[in-house]
Amino acid sequence: MSLVFPHTFVPWFRAVAPYIHMYRGKTFVVALAGEAIAAGKLNVFVQDLAILHAMGLKIVLVHGFRPQVSEQLAAKGQVSRYHKGIRITDPVALDAAQEAAGQLRFEIEAAFSQGLPNTPMANATVRVVSGNFLTARPVGIVDGVDMKHSGLVRRVDHAAIQRAIETGAIVLLSPFGFSPTGEAFNLTMEDVATATAIALQADKLLFLTEVPGIRERLDDPPGDDNPIDTELALADARRLLTQLPAPNAPTDLAHYLRFCVRACEGGVERSHILPYATDGAVLLECFTHDGVGTMVVDEKLESLREAASDDVGGILQLIEPFERDGTLVRRERTEIERDIANYTVIEHDGIIFGCAALHPYPEARTAEMAALTVSPLSQGQGDGDRLLKRVEQRARAAGLETLFVLTTRTMHWFIKRGFTQVDPDWLPEARKRKYNWDRRSLVLVKKLV
Repeated sequence: MSLVFPHTFVPWFRAVAPYIHMYRGKTFVVALAGEAIAAGKLNVFVQDLAILHAMGLKIVLVHGFRPQVSEQLAAKGQVSRYHKGIRITDPVALDAAQEAAGQLRFEIEAAFSQGLPNTPMANATVRVVSGNFLTARPVGIVDGVDMKHSGLVRRVDHAAIQRAIETGAIVLLSPFGFSPTGEAFNLTMEDVATATAIALQADKLLFLTEVPGIRERLDDPPGDDNPIDTELALADARRLLTQLPAPNAPTDLAHYLRFCVRACEGGVERSHILPYATDGAVLLECFTHDGVGTMVVDEKLESLREAASDDVGGILQLIEPFERDGTLVRRERTEIERDIANYTVIEHDGIIFGCAALHPYPEARTAEMAALTVSPLSQGQGDGDRLLKRVEQRARAAGLETLFVLTTRTMHWFIKRGFTQVDPDWLPEARKRKYNWDRRSLVLVKKLV
């Protein structure tokens, strides 16, 4: 029997518990690439979904089947043909798709029937429901190429799916749809998952893919110095799509990103690109601070924006308690009014719950982030990280190379996020002249390039 160490388990459980509370009753649409099943990841993935289901989440699972269909075609002596990333589904390919879908549904249902071996949930029953929830239409002729039986989602019977997940079942969708006349169409997993998430107004759409996520710098090779961009604002994701070439394969960066953007534009709060190669990717993404993939989020839900003159009163009210206890240096109203264009705020229901200011020193290619504040009512939900990321984006856009902060109490928070301590003499001359030697604030710096 393995030992449980309180000094590690208790902090971990306390960190996870708020997410468990937050997700109970929420709807997740999870899309599993056929490549993940081919790589032998199905059983552990199903166990993770069973855990989420036991926590009270409502789950719709959409499976892909690209490699399985290609395998069926190869067995028939046929070659897979694609146009603009979509399979050209002739009658032989349609038969192969039907065979692959039937086999995969059997394997997935069997995996859910196993429960969680060697756990108290070993005999837990997870019901899986599937059916004709999708109405499809043909892709048609694209650039002179007849796509034949390849289709797009026309309508999702969201009411029927909702009734099924309300009874406690997991709904399983294959990338197959039928026209009102009964004609079958081969769909893509991405289209089915996105259309379903929008129809249900799901809380999350998660793609488990061969792509690890979107790198912070697209032109550089992957590595520790070019990590995954864990959060993309919808506006930034749209902008990124204009810079990327049109996708021709699922491994192209723009492929999954465009579906994440479409989902967010359709009202889905969060869309994620996760690597199936990482064990427990769904759990890590949902229950750890930074996750393991890229999340696209509609900023309108967070109300993360640059401040305006009408926000001065709200900023003052937010930072005043922290000035009073000495966490922040006192700022006069006239100072905030003068610098209001430098502030970024998070607003919920007309109330400012967070703020941060960016004061550039362009001659030194650096900037100070000041007054980073999150309301106690909103702490622990990642607002501080969202503010930091936005300030970093503003600094990079201004061509600056470093970002620094002065702090007396929150040094560990910044160090955890890539800042390192330097001597106050490092400060730009203009800032050094205003440094309060009595307060003895630590100077922490983060490289942006």
